Amino acid sequence: MPYNFSTFNTKAKEVHDWLGKEFGGLRSGRATPAVLDVVLVESYGTKMPIKHVATVSIEDARTLRITPFDTAASKEIEKAITAANLGLSVSVDDNGVRAHFPDLTSERRTALMKVAKEKLEAARIHMRQIRDEIIKEIEEKEKEGGMGEDEKFRLKKELDKMSEAENKKLQDAFERKEKEITS
Repeated sequence: MPYNFSTFNTKAKEVHDWLGKEFGGLRSGRATPAVLDVVLVESYGTKMPIKHVATVSIEDARTLRITPFDTAASKEIEKAITAANLGLSVSVDDNGVRAHFPDLTSERRTALMKVAKEKLEAARIHMRQIRDEIIKEIEEKEKEGGMGEDEKFRLKKELDKMSEAENKKLQDAFERKEKEITS
């Protein structure tokens, strides 16, 4: 009976999604609305993500326009972005809030690359844990008599190929982010 690797594929996709979200939050020199995903705004007595109280759009290559649904929330949005310490300069005008991305310094680029490498390594560690769980399942099935030793080695080899392919995808995502940060 062939082993079903759907668990591995599902968990690998979760790791890719997580890494993509983490890389999206790393600010390069370009304006990206994903940077504001971590910012919580005080609105009507509760803290809410910016996207729940305003629309975020890209005004130009280095400026985001945040247009609140309720214009009274502009000051709270400005305060929340400033408090989040994202390195953005924020200004309020008649239409809402502008968040300007300053040019990256070489020190900031180095720090961003370090963080990106840490995120990549965390994703790789998680992939290894997933791989180890699947290997454990395969070995348990062999012990129970559900498969032979040859089948176990074939499945492990197949799993290793799948793991290498997933790690290559993670590395490719890192290289894209590296290019974005250094350019």
